Amino acid sequence: MVHLQNRSSYTPKDAAALLYSAKELVEPEVTIRDVRVSKKYIEFDTSLPDHMNVDYLIGRLVAISPLATYEHIVERHMSKDEAIERAVNLFNDEKYWGAHEALESVWKSADGTEKSILNGIILVAAAFVHDEKNEPDICLSILQRARKKLEGTGGMYHGIDIDRIADRVSEIINSGRIERFTI
Repeated sequence: MVHLQNRSSYTPKDAAALLYSAKELVEPEVTIRDVRVSKKYIEFDTSLPDHMNVDYLIGRLVAISPLATYEHIVERHMSKDEAIERAVNLFNDEKYWGAHEALESVWKSADGTEKSILNGIILVAAAFVHDEKNEPDICLSILQRARKKLEGTGGMYHGIDIDRIADRVSEIINSGRIERFTI
């Protein structure tokens, strides 16, 4: 996963053009599956051949914007508390795909209300991923699913105000205006 700085104020509406530009810079050597645009980052979901150094990819992509960070994605084995803390940090840093992935292992082993809370947060992150790809209708549809999961859960969960998230999700759905938030 490569995160470039969004210094040129790209928006999700630029996602398709950025994906095309990135592919032109690196294909056929590198596969770029997707791009997501937040206020802070242009996030490229990439695959490198085993023999290739990430420096090649970064060297090409910085033609679009300077590097912020990159991360080799591997399954991480973390405690529940570590995974939740990581997810919150990623979510609040506008790295929604990573937040979604960090919570998934916790969600898989949860049950009852905890499972609903985690699924609701995961769905909010997934919705924001679609917003970053300029897919507002999909974002709103997923937020509706998130709201259903969060209904009746409430309270605090590992320092996360679930009522606040549910309220923000409802505001977005009711207004039809997507405004990402922190958790």
